[in-house]
Amino acid sequence: MHGTICIPDCEYKERVQRAAKLMAREKLDALILNSSEADYANARYFSGFWPVFERCGVVISASGDAALMVGPESREFGTDRNKLEKIFVLKAYRESADPAYPELVCDTFADVFKSLGITGQKLRIGIASYLDTSVVIYGAIKESFHGAELVRADHIMVELRSVKSAAERACLREGYRIAEIATEQVIKEIKPGMTELQMVGVAQRSIYENGAEYEGLPLYVFSEASTRHAISRSGYRKFEKGDIVQLNLAAKVDGYSASIGYPIVLGKLEGRRRDIVLFGREAHQWSEAQLKRGVKASDVARGFYQFYVQHGYKNNYVYGPLHGTGLIEVEAPWVETSSDYAFQSGMCFQIDTFIATESFGVRWEKGVSITDEGVELLSSQIGTLHELDF
Repeated sequence: MHGTICIPDCEYKERVQRAAKLMAREKLDALILNSSEADYANARYFSGFWPVFERCGVVISASGDAALMVGPESREFGTDRNKLEKIFVLKAYRESADPAYPELVCDTFADVFKSLGITGQKLRIGIASYLDTSVVIYGAIKESFHGAELVRADHIMVELRSVKSAAERACLREGYRIAEIATEQVIKEIKPGMTELQMVGVAQRSIYENGAEYEGLPLYVFSEASTRHAISRSGYRKFEKGDIVQLNLAAKVDGYSASIGYPIVLGKLEGRRRDIVLFGREAHQWSEAQLKRGVKASDVARGFYQFYVQHGYKNNYVYGPLHGTGLIEVEAPWVETSSDYAFQSGMCFQIDTFIATESFGVRWEKGVSITDEGVELLSSQIGTLHELDF
């Protein structure tokens, strides 16, 4: 059954052990990963837990032991979802409304470290979710370990998460399957006079009915001027005949977020607008053709930029050809002109081709996994320009 696709429990234990090996290489005594409801990926990668309102964290020892840390209201929730054997409640992970919980006696980072056999004050502690570590959390770590050296260690998580396992790719494929169903349903129901948000509702209904645990991202249904937004939210604008409508719909399966996106037209597309939309499709296809194991990411990014320049679209270029995908729909590694790595088999990316003009924009997007010969499509091929007849 589709709903049973998930990461097996044994894989969470394997992840902790792989992290411990990288910690030994980096001479770390402990690794701390912090997550929020918005970006849950690093903590969920090891624990399976995704917080609501509050934050959470995971500590891993150099010996390969690990514990989940949650806020004051998530002990039972965390216990029920935790794939690790240990769980602690820390006030540092409370929600941003900043309740005091004056009667509650909570654990400290020192308590967590002691349970994992991490002792001493002059510790070397890696923080691998640096941008998701609040000042409060950082301060609590410093307070517990005055003599510790805190080092940024995000690169460890990039290394761990870049190549996806068979189970991870299975979750992504299922997410793409559901996102495709939702996209087809929106195309079936959309009509002039309806709003962007009504179509978001259609997509949400379809995504949940077909087995997703959540949307993979804030669902994008943009029309006309709002299609220029690389990042945005749908609104109450009513569709009109002739509109370009951008769809980017995503489904989350056991934490893995899969998105497909392309434009549709409520009528016939002609002239310069058609040229730009089809150029975006051509650039998308160019990117796909470059991908295989061993190719340098920076070479693809430079070639992609030159593709825009050579076709007269230099001023319409916004960002590079693709980005990593997995637990978060946009995750490292990026593919940019400064990216100094080569593609490896099992890396998963969104080929995300965006072009913007002063009046509209367009994005063609799908998921792929790198192979020795090229790419495996994680979703169906895209490329049809849907021109709907009203």
